[in-house]
Amino acid sequence: MDSFSSVQALVEKRKNSGFLMLSSAMHVLHWDRRAWELCRNIATPATGDAMAGTLPMPIKDFAQGIVKMMGIRRDSKDWEQFQVRRVIKNGQDSIFLSGIGLPATGGLDASRVLIILEPITQRQGFSLEMAKEQFHFTGREIEVIEHLMKGWTNKEIANAITISELTVKEHIKHIMDKTRTSTRTGILMKILQG
Repeated sequence: MDSFSSVQALVEKRKNSGFLMLSSAMHVLHWDRRAWELCRNIATPATGDAMAGTLPMPIKDFAQGIVKMMGIRRDSKDWEQFQVRRVIKNGQDSIFLSGIGLPATGGLDASRVLIILEPITQRQGFSLEMAKEQFHFTGREIEVIEHLMKGWTNKEIANAITISELTVKEHIKHIMDKTRTSTRTGILMKILQG
């Protein structure tokens, strides 16, 4: 079974997921119908990005981050376990993105980016206030979660709420303890799905 077939088999197991393959120059090489639908829903109606064959900005930014990491990681051992995950907001819903950098012997220009998109169904009437009560979050932890939902880094969060990066890490650790999760994405999935 080739790598494309194995990826397709993986996606088919996750009924509501879609996948897309991009060149390092952000050209869409392949996307299945579900990825196209999810991208179309992310694109603003005014621009119609997905309809024109271009990527919505949140997806493009995510993919560009992966390409940037591929440019930094030149040693083949660096590619072991290389995967990036993020949750992006799409109106009332959120989408879980899982991106994988696929290096090529021809260098960065020949490399590819695979992105799996999976919608996260939020519980009815979800609000951060409900999450605050359910998990006993502090006000500052809610601020951190709001920025995690935007896919921000610890440094970006620290700058936005004027605290140190170390303090952000401590807040995230406490949030993980309260939600019984071990990753940033796990936090968001737990909070959004209840």
